[in-house]
Amino acid sequence: PTPEQLAMLKLREGQNVIKYRVGTSTELVAYVYFYHWSTKLVISDIDGTITRSDVLGHLLPAMGWDWSHAGITRLFTDVARNNYQVMYLSSRSISQASITRDYINTLVQGHHRMPVGPVIISPHGLLPSLYREMILRRPHEFKIATLADIRALFPDEWNPFYAGLGNRDTDEISYREVGVPPSRIFIINPKGELRKVTLAIQSSTWNTLAAINDLVHDIFPPIARLAPRSALPPQPVNPSVREGSVYGKEPGG
Repeated sequence: PTPEQLAMLKLREGQNVIKYRVGTSTELVAYVYFYHWSTKLVISDIDGTITRSDVLGHLLPAMGWDWSHAGITRLFTDVARNNYQVMYLSSRSISQASITRDYINTLVQGHHRMPVGPVIISPHGLLPSLYREMILRRPHEFKIATLADIRALFPDEWNPFYAGLGNRDTDEISYREVGVPPSRIFIINPKGELRKVTLAIQSSTWNTLAAINDLVHDIFPPIARLAPRSALPPQPVNPSVREGSVYGKEPGG
């Protein structure tokens, strides 16, 4: 869409709901995310990162079983409270879009729930997505391309990617490739333990989610909340992120 078309949408900061109507009985819902150009994003994989394993993370929640890592909702709640935007990235297929979004939006542990944020998934069908992830073992190809598109929406001088969480070496590869600082790339194992990747070597020290939560204000120090149209960026940018794709420019910069 053109800047003029985006202006007509009157987007507000954060999540915006748009609806497509086909005839009189069919309605489709989508979400557009509008962020300030200086937003700091925290990227999270889903299967094996929020859930405790890749395969069972697909299956058990659909059967009513909670297969999430204990403490994951508290961590992301605290991160969001410090004014970081959480973005969920998965190589799941487009056919799983609604199931995946519903899972994130309804995941509650005690008094904490997952923050609202874009759920970016593969635009390909189920079989090609499974083949890429389970057979080729190359889900990072999709993730790198997608994150690069999102990175291009921001000024060249601004890195929007503050931190990344994943469960595989391919997640580390994806995050490094698009500029996530290695000191803020966290890899979680099936036991809910995390290791931090450093520039030279991988740390041999494992921390629990509870331990990371205790240090959340040091790792994710609070940042000031900015008005959505204040402080013009050094060049025109595209601050809108749509689930499954990215697009848009903010009128007037």
